[in-house]
Parts: sequence; structure tokens; C-alpha cells
Amino acid sequence: METDHERAYDPGKYRTPDGAPADIVIFTITSEPQQRGTKSLPKRTLEVLLVKRKAWPFAGMWALPGGFSHETETMYETASRELQEEAGIEGVHMEYLNVYSEPGRDPRGWMISHAFCALVEERKLLSRRAASDASEVGLFPVEEALSAMKLAFDHRRILQDALARIREQMLLTTIARAFLPEEFTLGELYQIIRTVVPDFEEANFIRKMKSTRSRSGVLEEVLDSAGLPKTSNRYSQRAAQLYRFTGEMPKLSLYS
Repeated sequence: METDHERAYDPGKYRTPDGAPADIVIFTITSEPQQRGTKSLPKRTLEVLLVKRKAWPFAGMWALPGGFSHETETMYETASRELQEEAGIEGVHMEYLNVYSEPGRDPRGWMISHAFCALVEERKLLSRRAASDASEVGLFPVEEALSAMKLAFDHRRILQDALARIREQMLLTTIARAFLPEEFTLGELYQIIRTVVPDFEEANFIRKMKSTRSRSGVLEEVLDSAGLPKTSNRYSQRAAQLYRFTGEMPKLSLYS
């Protein structure tokens, strides 16, 4: 039975947005062997997934994948569906980034966009292909996207915010492990951090990581079958101690 409050409610008093899109920022770290005479770490680059729009507005411009929500789905479901429809990518876990509601951000009307982001292994993006409203899809170095590319809508701002988020996560969590083998050297770990956080200049990084107290059980030295330190010279002339993540999460910044 309808209550007095329900009868008195007038939805016409409240303007509904013209659309509620989801925008998705997908980062990855690409790896390329270095052509050198001596052993060296591969070249790693932080890249972002972009699609080229084929419809108005901003037709022909690069943008973050995304699109409008359906009234039968959550915003997260919208983001997952749009990532699949526009870029052919499925099974990526994303986290909520922020809401963007600046007046005039979209020439089509009042659009309140919810942004999601993720840092994923490159192998999860191998199936990428242009579909739906995109004519092309590609990976671009983040610095190039921010400094040399004109992105559609307010996607440059969203990209900047997402970059700040993953940089924070790189220093406060163990997300680096997704880009490392199970056993790795501290040099390999340091390179992953620097790829995402290029101004990370922790002078005492190696010393801190070798300190059991600093690692707080998050990293452990790998031992061989005889109980001796296990080393590797995969990327260097001199063998270095191997480490692995224990599965524990750091309570403070692990690296600084």
C-alpha cells in the first residue's frame, strides 16, 4: 500500500543526469630485452591502455575505454562490460578511483562519470582489439600519453589521478610481485618500483630490504636444498641473493 510519503514524493523536482558512464584506466608494465654485450635487466615501461574514438564527440581522438551504464547493472559491472566491448579485455579486477562531475566535462550534457583503475600483467592485455565505439586500441607509455597526446574529455585528469593511486600502491603494498618471478633479486624488485615511481630514490633500499626488521616478514631470503643462500646471476655478472614474497602485507611502506 502506498504511504503518504510515497504519494508526496515528486521525482520531477530532481534532475536526472543525462548519463552515468564508467571510465577505465588500465596500466601495465611492458618488458623488452636489452641488446647489450653484458647481462642486464630488461627495459621496462609503464604503459596505459587507450582507445581511439570513432564517434562524436572527440571522434578520432584517443581516450580511456568506457561507456554508459545500464539501469540493470552496477557501475563496476558497467566498467567490466565496457572494457570487454571496447577493448576485448575480460577478467581484470579493477578498483574504484573517483567520481568526475565537473560541469561541461562532456559536450553531450550532464555526465557524471565513475572511474576505475588497475595495474595488470601484460599477458592479460594480449587479447586487446578495437570494438564497439573504438576504431583502434593500443598501449602507450604513460609519460607520452600525459605529455604529448591530447586525450578526449577530461581523461588526462583521470589518468593523472589513477597514476597517483598506483604509485601510492606500489610503495604501500606488494603489487610489484605480479611483475616478478616467484624468486627474484632486490635489483629486479627495485626496477619494478622505479618503473612505476620514477622519482623513487631510496638510497638505502638494498640495506633496508636486507634487514629482517625492515622487511617485517613480507620478504624472505630463498635457501637452497642445503639450507644455504640461493643466488642468481640471470641479469648480472655477479650472483645476487634471491628473495620471495611471503604473502604477508606490509603495515607501513615496505620500501621507504
